[in-house]
Amino acid sequence: MSLVRAVNLEKVYRGDEVETWALKGVSLEVEKGEFTALVGPSGSGKSTLLHLLAGLDLPTRGEVYLEGTRVDTLDRKARARLRLHRVGLVFQAYNLLPVLTALENAAFILELRGVAKKVREEKALKALEVMGLKDKAHRFPAQLSGGEQQRVAVARALAAEPLVVFADEPTANLDSKTGLALIEHMKRLNASLGMTFLFSTHDPRLLEHVRRVVRLEDGQVVGDERR
Repeated sequence: MSLVRAVNLEKVYRGDEVETWALKGVSLEVEKGEFTALVGPSGSGKSTLLHLLAGLDLPTRGEVYLEGTRVDTLDRKARARLRLHRVGLVFQAYNLLPVLTALENAAFILELRGVAKKVREEKALKALEVMGLKDKAHRFPAQLSGGEQQRVAVARALAAEPLVVFADEPTANLDSKTGLALIEHMKRLNASLGMTFLFSTHDPRLLEHVRRVVRLEDGQVVGDERR
């Protein structure tokens, strides 16, 4: 059984009597332990597909499964519970809580899971260290640059050690050193824990390391290369 499965996904955005097709019948299966990238030009549907697979949005038509559970038929609370315990999210909107420090933000998912404070802070601090932010662990989001806030969001997702990580351009705003450190850390998590990663990316640094590339154009899968 595939870890993640999409069946004939369609997504249509409607407004002012205009229909915009983001996805046109996309089917995709991702097995446990994959390290896979979605690539394609802007507007090809990469981000929309990630949002649907993560249960953040619902398809116009089609089906989404995670570990055999049909995600698109769950109500909002059930989808949120599924994401809390099984899914890591790294999207371009950082969604950091302004009243929490970088450390508290990085530990937030673990706190929601009920993990003891000492354990969650150790995991969060380790993730921040990987992202080069250990010395800024006690700063608030307003005291961090945009790139630093993105790195905190990445640390939050990885500290929770989810079953699968959906990451939209995770290295886009990172310098070379930090970007490569993140890639190496994700590869270690993939190898040691079997954590599954599905990225959307244009970054050639990341594409050098993935083992599968799925190409989208105009809302359709046009290529699927395994390495």
